[in-house]
Amino acid sequence: MVRWYYRSLFDELEDMRNYMESLSRQMYGTNPVALLPAAGDTAMKMLPAARTALHMDVIEDDAEVVVTADMMPGVIKTEITLTLINPQTLEISCERREEKEAEGVGSSLRRRSFGSMMRIVPLPNPVTDEGSFSTFRNGILEVHLKKTIPESRGTIVVD
Repeated sequence: MVRWYYRSLFDELEDMRNYMESLSRQMYGTNPVALLPAAGDTAMKMLPAARTALHMDVIEDDAEVVVTADMMPGVIKTEITLTLINPQTLEISCERREEKEAEGVGSSLRRRSFGSMMRIVPLPNPVTDEGSFSTFRNGILEVHLKKTIPESRGTIVVD
């Protein structure tokens, strides 16, 4: 006689909970700031957007950091929002909404399309929004961010 073991739904849920806890330990276990976008590769893995959705380049020179991004087709510059979350993190988001109505003889057609995208970009050095600017031409967004000089920490002599 052969006995088959059927797992219950609760066993599967328990396995899923254990897996989620192990993922949580991996994210939080090594460093509590692992969730910050400036933390490096960890943040790139956590982003919900597909990596093919937005192609980006981050280039750095002596005075500035330049972020170049290919935006979604059909996006206009008024739909793009740039936010400097902290000195080493830039958020690029856009939302596109379009509604078209066409009426024919005895029929009416209404077409709505919308989409949104958000990407958090870790920057190699601290930047400031003062003196920074961006351009948007032919679907390419280029953001020029001025670098800041990190505040030096002095030492105090003990007498």
